[in-house]
Amino acid sequence: MPLPLDAAAVRRWSALGRESLRAHCARMDAINVFPVADGDTGTNLCLTFEAAVAALPAPEPTAGETTAGEPTAAQATAAQATAAEALRAMARAALLDARGNSGTILAEYLRGMAHGLAAEGGEPSGALPRALRYGARAAYAAVAHPVEGTMLTVAAAAADAAEAGGDPAVAAYEALAATPGRLAALARAGVVDAGGLGLTALLTSLWAALGERVPQQPASATAPGAAAGTGPAACAGPDHEPAVSVADGSPQAPFRPEFEVMYLLESGDPEAVDALRDRLDPLGDSLVVGGGEGLWSVHVHVGDAGAAVEAGLAAGRPYRIRITHLPTAESGSAAARDGAAGAVRGGAPCAVAEETPEPGTPARAVLSVVPGDGLAALCRRAGAAVLPAADAVRQDALVAAVRATGAAEVALLPNETELHPVAARAADAARAAGVRCAVIPTRAAVQGLAALAVHQPDRRFDEDVVTMTSAAGATRYGEVTVAERQSWTTAGVCQAGDVLGLVEGDVALIGGDTVRVATEVLARMLAAGGELVTLVVGARAPEGLATALEHYVRTNHLAVDTVVYEGQQQETQLLIGVE
Repeated sequence: MPLPLDAAAVRRWSALGRESLRAHCARMDAINVFPVADGDTGTNLCLTFEAAVAALPAPEPTAGETTAGEPTAAQATAAQATAAEALRAMARAALLDARGNSGTILAEYLRGMAHGLAAEGGEPSGALPRALRYGARAAYAAVAHPVEGTMLTVAAAAADAAEAGGDPAVAAYEALAATPGRLAALARAGVVDAGGLGLTALLTSLWAALGERVPQQPASATAPGAAAGTGPAACAGPDHEPAVSVADGSPQAPFRPEFEVMYLLESGDPEAVDALRDRLDPLGDSLVVGGGEGLWSVHVHVGDAGAAVEAGLAAGRPYRIRITHLPTAESGSAAARDGAAGAVRGGAPCAVAEETPEPGTPARAVLSVVPGDGLAALCRRAGAAVLPAADAVRQDALVAAVRATGAAEVALLPNETELHPVAARAADAARAAGVRCAVIPTRAAVQGLAALAVHQPDRRFDEDVVTMTSAAGATRYGEVTVAERQSWTTAGVCQAGDVLGLVEGDVALIGGDTVRVATEVLARMLAAGGELVTLVVGARAPEGLATALEHYVRTNHLAVDTVVYEGQQQETQLLIGVE
């Protein structure tokens, strides 16, 4: 009989699972052909599980030794609750750091396991079957269009075996061996599913952590070509197509997504998240939305990255946005695929062919919402159209400003979190009027400046949107302002006239001196590293503020450059960006 699935078992599993994934990582990357042959499934699973293990709470010291013999039902139930808490912490960390399609599914699988252990009414002896069943259900529910022959199939097979009193590790191996027969892309390549291999490694480690004998891997669990790593070359050519079917079972036309879009979404409205799924589904494939309790992880492969981000803006607050190019089927060789996978890991956009605009087509434009005259002049010098922040709260004003650019393609920089919903609606209205419009999810003016700095109108529109979004997302932002009234903040109670230091939109400091508060905010932002500091000085900033901050950076961060702009914004004394 296996040992109880308690917190100690979860810790043992974490250590064994991490080592097993590391051992299989290169092989998983090599046989990764579905849904996209981008050679990173192993890396994504390893990094996601590493993050989960790092969040595992330390064991609590016990007050005394337990009595010998079998644990009582009450003791077993308490142990399960502790295990559920451990798995819940792992699941949240995995959600926050999920990598790729497989990592997002794994995070949801862990969350389901935690819910299974915490479920009431079950016998302690049924903890493992319940955890595996809830995990499988959660993984399936997160995927918009579940495909058999993947890690989902392995999860279901292990749960079935555990509920029947069998060996879930053997069942996982058998399901893995059968994946080429259930998915055409795997059969053509002669490999088993890479994500399925990763989950099998984790399930085998779990079985070992429970004190059970780990089965030898059946020979059938390795399809021809998998062991030698020759499979990917066979599937990297133009004939590789995901085996996706529509609801009636008829084949779906091959879809060639250009971008992988991932972000975390803060939203307390489950109906808005359901609407997000409905909005993302027709945009692409490999849609996975997992999470709950106000925090969600979104993953999708699309042709229009901007539209995928805008869908998130309509549902809540997207952040940690990652947009990467996917390798194309026309790359033709494993070497080309591996190069694209390397670019994905590095976060840099891959080169794509440029479009040639038709004669007479208006130039592309960037519309930036600005809070001050100095920023407006700066953006105009950079070639952007501008709209005052006070006017941008009206959808009609935003739409009129987009159309006034006269461009067929417009990138919209809202530069404030509160303006994201109205910007998304304005973009929809502009598209209905024939303008291709994308919202870059900038939450501060300094992020807008970073996006504008990398804007290139001669690039393809989607590539320009990706590059601008990446630049904005890589810029941390802070702010120094003066409280207008007494208020509760995340740093405590402030009084009217107090100087407030904000980091990423949250009040981090309350003080009485602008220079001191600004210096501390900048120090906190640079603690995580940085190469460039941008200071946008407001109209009401005290004299010498920028000089003092430049001196601080020169003295304490020798490799960091500083640029200063006179923003002349009225609402805040200082805006800070760290890239």
